Amino acid sequence: MNINATLFLQAIVFAILVWFTMRFIWPPLTKALDERAAKIAEGLSAADKAKTELATTQQKVGEQLSAARDDANKRLADAERLAQSMIEEAKTRASEEGAKIIASAKAEAEQEATRARESLRDQVAVLAVKGAEQILKREVNAGVHADILNRLKAEL
Repeated sequence: MNINATLFLQAIVFAILVWFTMRFIWPPLTKALDERAAKIAEGLSAADKAKTELATTQQKVGEQLSAARDDANKRLADAERLAQSMIEEAKTRASEEGAKIIASAKAEAEQEATRARESLRDQVAVLAVKGAEQILKREVNAGVHADILNRLKAEL
């Protein structure tokens, strides 16, 4: 065979191969590559979108944490103020109760002192009658001399 004919035949086979490739293989291949490129582009845009969403979400979370900390601090301060007011109220009630107890004890002591004075007056009156009886060497009737004994008690 001749080299020219071989070359010509190879050129025709090559042209048929190029035509067959351009007609049947190249379009699905380019379509697959275009679809892959579109998917990659969608993935990149989704990643960018996710990054921005992540940034905004992190910002919102930071704001919410800050708000939660502020709220917790406010509640803690309120609880401390409430505790202080409760302590002050308890101190006030305790001092009032102490004052009442002291006043009651003073009143009771006053009554006890009054009873002791009355008892002492009665004893002094009895002793005075016995002393007078001893002096007069006779019995003094307490019922008859009640008026005198009452005046004597009042003077004491």
